[in-house]
Amino acid sequence: MQSILKYSLFFSCLLLLAFNGNSQSPEEKKVAKTTIYDGDTIPMLSLKEVSIYPPLTFNSKREKKKYDRLHRYVVKVYPYAEVAGEMLEYFDDTLKSFHSESAKKQYLKSVEKQLKAEFGGELKKLTIKQGIILVKLIDRETGATSYDLIKQLRGSFSAFIWQSMARLFGSNLKMEYDPKGEDYLIEDIVLRIESGQIPYEKRKRSL
Repeated sequence: MQSILKYSLFFSCLLLLAFNGNSQSPEEKKVAKTTIYDGDTIPMLSLKEVSIYPPLTFNSKREKKKYDRLHRYVVKVYPYAEVAGEMLEYFDDTLKSFHSESAKKQYLKSVEKQLKAEFGGELKKLTIKQGIILVKLIDRETGATSYDLIKQLRGSFSAFIWQSMARLFGSNLKMEYDPKGEDYLIEDIVLRIESGQIPYEKRKRSL
């Protein structure tokens, strides 16, 4: 028991050194919580939870190749879905400040114009498959389908037009995300991204 206690204390001290090693003055030092164990004062630190995901196994090279392609697609479009989630929250708060429908429409038109200038060129380069994954991830990030978002922000007619155009390209804005069903591999990749195990290029919104 004594050796375990010494090891725990040693490990805690190392963490404290790492935590405070770059401090330049006493004012900048962090104060750690402590606990009393068997008469000794032991530092307590809250460590960030880390999720470990086991490596995936595949039954064939074709299956592995298919997964690798899905992996590339998810990493490519996830940043846009992330931005969509952040912007929806921002729009919800901003639109509440407008007292007339005309002011809301004028604001949304200016936002749409800015979004097209910022992301339009990039999104046009997406393949149909990448676009489908993006639509699903938007549902995951916002809790609403792309169709519902367009309907909410632009009205039923605009949502109908966009849905009709999506159908022409083999897509569907009403698609819902199914993390435990057909989209379980996408969910696995996203969880690995969010845990930091898969690097990706985070996009910053200008609005």
